[in-house]
Amino acid sequence: MKNIIIAGTGRAGKSTLARKISEELDYFVINNDKLVATFGEAYPQLNIRIGNGEETRKNIAPFLGHFLGMFSSVDGSGLFPYTHGGLKENRFVIEGWSFDFEQIVPILKMYGIDDLKENFILIGLVLNNKTADEIISDMKKHDTKHDWTRGFDDNGLREIAEDCISLSQYMTEYLPKYGFTMYDTSTEREKIFAKIIEELKL
Repeated sequence: MKNIIIAGTGRAGKSTLARKISEELDYFVINNDKLVATFGEAYPQLNIRIGNGEETRKNIAPFLGHFLGMFSSVDGSGLFPYTHGGLKENRFVIEGWSFDFEQIVPILKMYGIDDLKENFILIGLVLNNKTADEIISDMKKHDTKHDWTRGFDDNGLREIAEDCISLSQYMTEYLPKYGFTMYDTSTEREKIFAKIIEELKL
């Protein structure tokens, strides 16, 4: 089965869906926020860090392009041509918001990946039918100590919620250009995730 990219706004359930895919289909989960945080600690001069928005998307894109290319099969065998390292496929699901496909797609072509949709399962998650107040309520109710939004005051949570709404609108237009199937998880999230899992199994 192809590797999976889950992209979209915060609070739409990307991490939850990735975990369910891991449990049901034995995929390794790669959390893009953790990659961003690691780069921020290891290479602060690159200015890749959570909360840095567009600059983070731009600066981490070359790494993501080469990572996705190096570890994804282009011919179904799980192997690249020898000149590209011959690395065996590792079945993974990577989830996050900071994908700059304008930069990533040309890099993938270096690895013989000419069509994103032909080589990956592409899932987009957005929240186009939730208000900022509803998103804030969800964060207060469901955040754990592992969520980066934990500990923000009401003003901070409102800023995050409004960013989620803005990013959802952007992602709704942006991701389908690259072949993503879009899901709005504003309501009935668990049913939507169950449907996605069943489709993946088929």
